[in-house]
Amino acid sequence: MKFLKNNGLTIVLLVATVITILGMLMTGLSVHNDDLTKHGAQAVAVGEYLMTGHFLSALFENWESEFLQMSAYVMLTAFLFQRGSAESKDPNESSPQDADPAGDENNPDAPLPVRMGGLPRSLYSYSLGFALFLLFVVSFMLHVRESLVAEAAQALLHGEPKPTITAHLSSAQLWFESFQNWQSEFLSTAVLVVLSIFLRFRGSPESKPVSAPHSQTGA
Repeated sequence: MKFLKNNGLTIVLLVATVITILGMLMTGLSVHNDDLTKHGAQAVAVGEYLMTGHFLSALFENWESEFLQMSAYVMLTAFLFQRGSAESKDPNESSPQDADPAGDENNPDAPLPVRMGGLPRSLYSYSLGFALFLLFVVSFMLHVRESLVAEAAQALLHGEPKPTITAHLSSAQLWFESFQNWQSEFLSTAVLVVLSIFLRFRGSPESKPVSAPHSQTGA
């Protein structure tokens, strides 16, 4: 029970991820098979559909936008402010996140890169943003690859030649898929930043205390 209490947030989010991926899998399979049968092709089973560009392109397309949102959010909140928001540092006060980790080099409880100092500490100081951005880049590359596979499959159904990677990278469809997700991620983040100025959710670390004034900045 202690393990569940200490890790409940991660567990629930991972379970929700699995459930929604399964929902996406089953509904996507139905859509894909409908398209195949309309063109006189044979429907595919779940295992085969898992490896299709139709499924994987949609999966990585959404992962890409989420990792872009999170990496941008982590990096931007290090340098930019929003007075009154629970999601922002106070522009007029020092923040513990800005502290120089060199002062904890001899702290036995500090992470290993902090105790090592030098380049490891410098890289570790920005590792969260770098890791999230790397996940965005990898997801984007996988989206490009799998959407190319999906486009090639559609071309085959219609008796058209397979697209080249160059043509695919310059296609409006690829960038339409990306921009339609990117814009929603930036908008939802901006909405959270602004709403946290005026609204509260008792018990959440993403909210200010219920009785806090609107001008208070940071959770």
